[in-house]
Amino acid sequence: MRRILAAVAIALCLTACASSGGRDTPDDQTLHQDILSNATGAEVTFDASVVSEPVKSGAHERFQVKATTGEVLEVDHNTSLATYVPVHIGDHLVIHGKLYIDPGPRVGVHCTHSHTSSGCPIPGWILLGQTYYE
Repeated sequence: MRRILAAVAIALCLTACASSGGRDTPDDQTLHQDILSNATGAEVTFDASVVSEPVKSGAHERFQVKATTGEVLEVDHNTSLATYVPVHIGDHLVIHGKLYIDPGPRVGVHCTHSHTSSGCPIPGWILLGQTYYE
């Protein structure tokens, strides 16, 4: 009986991982709480709508998004490590990266690329439509 239960548990886990592509799902309330608690450096995954056209700044693409919880964040996407994201105002995104809160406060997310480094140890990504930009 234990073997059957273990096999069922493994099958369910594999199915769940395959259906989500092994990626984190949006957790908008956790993003909101991380911002309120000034949790700079937190790994976040959230839904957002684009509120500004992208601007190229050196090796980065920068644009603003509005999370479903109301916060406006800057997305700082490194285009030397990831593909340019062809976003426009009104587009819906799911973003996975690292939260930063600078003085001001200026709130944003970076590390939205799959190439890791000492500053970005966890792979990130941006989902636009059915395409992952990482």
